Amino acid sequence: MKRIIMLMVATVTIAVHAQQTSFDVKVENPSKMQKGDQPVVISLKNYGQVSSALVMENGREVPCQLDDIDQDEQFDELCFLADLSAKEKKTYSVTLYQQGEPRPYPARVYAEMLMRNDKVKEKNKHNNFIQSITVRGDCANSYNLQHHHGVDFESELNGIRIYFDHRQTIDLYGKFHKRLELQATQFYTSKEQKEQGYGDDVLWVGNTFGLGAFRGWDQQAQQPTMIEPVKTRTQRVISYGPLRTIVEVIDQGWQAEKGKPALNMTLRYTQYAGHRDTDVDVFFNRDASSYQFSTGVINVKGSTEYSDHQGLRGCWGTDYPSTDTVNWKRETVGLAVLVPKANIVTEPAANKDNYTLVVRPQGEHMTYKIAYCSANEDFGYHTAAEWFEWMKAWRKDVEQPVIVKY
Repeated sequence: MKRIIMLMVATVTIAVHAQQTSFDVKVENPSKMQKGDQPVVISLKNYGQVSSALVMENGREVPCQLDDIDQDEQFDELCFLADLSAKEKKTYSVTLYQQGEPRPYPARVYAEMLMRNDKVKEKNKHNNFIQSITVRGDCANSYNLQHHHGVDFESELNGIRIYFDHRQTIDLYGKFHKRLELQATQFYTSKEQKEQGYGDDVLWVGNTFGLGAFRGWDQQAQQPTMIEPVKTRTQRVISYGPLRTIVEVIDQGWQAEKGKPALNMTLRYTQYAGHRDTDVDVFFNRDASSYQFSTGVINVKGSTEYSDHQGLRGCWGTDYPSTDTVNWKRETVGLAVLVPKANIVTEPAANKDNYTLVVRPQGEHMTYKIAYCSANEDFGYHTAAEWFEWMKAWRKDVEQPVIVKY
């Protein structure tokens, strides 16, 4: 009888081990700068079905996140954040489980999409939460379908919304304190919330780039073009966190240049916890290297510009964030966009609207980064000199990423 029990135990043990995979991930900081909240992203394509994960470092559990990037109900990537001193190396132990649910961790990012609901009692507390919305290209007023005019997301340091129309402009929320706020304010801060130290909209964008919107480029007129005409336009949330949020803007059948085939374009915005910068990936359904596009930042009234003429361009300026100059105060912001040198076509002179970069993808994909600060922050920058120094350090940091081996 004892022999039978022992065989049963052995069988159960083998079954449990068959449901998990463990391996080490080595992360190295090659730079002389300390690096905090560095994204470590592991592809899961070679690990079969993954339902849960555990990351450990020196006996300590490290928060992690599983994401279904292509929305096929299977996790594609594991993400966690690493803190490393200058030249430091760390080894993380990763265990992937075929069963269970993703482990819960405190949220350090947030994202939401809200359809307008005029029946709610509180003007700025809409409750029709959605995850995706698609409209036809001839939709007359897609801008007003969503409560805050498009998907929004944030880290503890920033807050962004993307307009759901032909502009697809990136608009900004400025904070006083390092924390998550958009769930409470829904981008429209009440008088009571302002008295409690919540932030608010800090930038008027109009038809400009705002912060790094991606646009077409009219080579003859030498000016940006909007994302039109399109067959359909979509916004959706891919991931809500807790360590990164991923949102996408999808334009099907965009006639980007006359005389050339229409493009399907996906703009993917990834916001990591602890970061004021945001990753922008641009995907096309075909080789788009013969097309020219544009991005950049708004020329804030009276702003001072910085450019290294190699893809890093930004400004520091002060203006009203609204045409209502009675109920709004002037806001000071620092803006920046960082495009890889290989994607730069030219850098036109500034005009009254924008500081522009003309860009070209290499094949079907390109990536760039955007970042901003508000002078209201008790954790940020308060002069043009400080902001421009941060921009320079940002480029160095981006160009010396952590090295990940697994």
